[in-house]
Amino acid sequence: MLVAPLAPARLQWIVLSALVLAAALSRLLPHPPNFSPIEATALFAGAWLGSRWLAMGVPLAAMLVSDVVLGFHSGMPVVYGAMAAIAVAAHFGLRGRVSVGRVALFGVGGALFFFIVTNFAVWLRSGMYPMSLDGLLACYVAAIPFFHNQLAGVAVYSTVLFGAWALIARRWPDVAGVRAA
Repeated sequence: MLVAPLAPARLQWIVLSALVLAAALSRLLPHPPNFSPIEATALFAGAWLGSRWLAMGVPLAAMLVSDVVLGFHSGMPVVYGAMAAIAVAAHFGLRGRVSVGRVALFGVGGALFFFIVTNFAVWLRSGMYPMSLDGLLACYVAAIPFFHNQLAGVAVYSTVLFGAWALIARRWPDVAGVRAA
């Protein structure tokens, strides 16, 4: 039986999605706290997947798959919302303009955004900190050690994802030559 080859756009979408899924599933490997692929997958999907809906949907679906194994928690709506926002920002800021400097800038910006939003939610909802400016500052200060790991995770996983795509594009230009729709 003969099988028709995949259209380049479909093949590209499959390869891009597989990279995002593999990175998100790496959350299941042992790692330091907050050293994860979460922001890098959102940046990568935003930069390379053709629509903002795919840019948000593919990394969120990959996260959901890994969260089925890791477990669900009450902060998931905030985490998923922040990740979707990072993907949309990358879609409009990196799409068609990927460079090491831009990915680094969006990586640091996304990590800062994620840090601010998710820790604000912790302060607001956890009951661990007083509902005052001092309590909010204490929450952010307590989270600083985790932020270092988060920045390292963004750097490592962005390098792996964007680097892998650059290698794929060099080796198989027909796969990378057509943007995913």
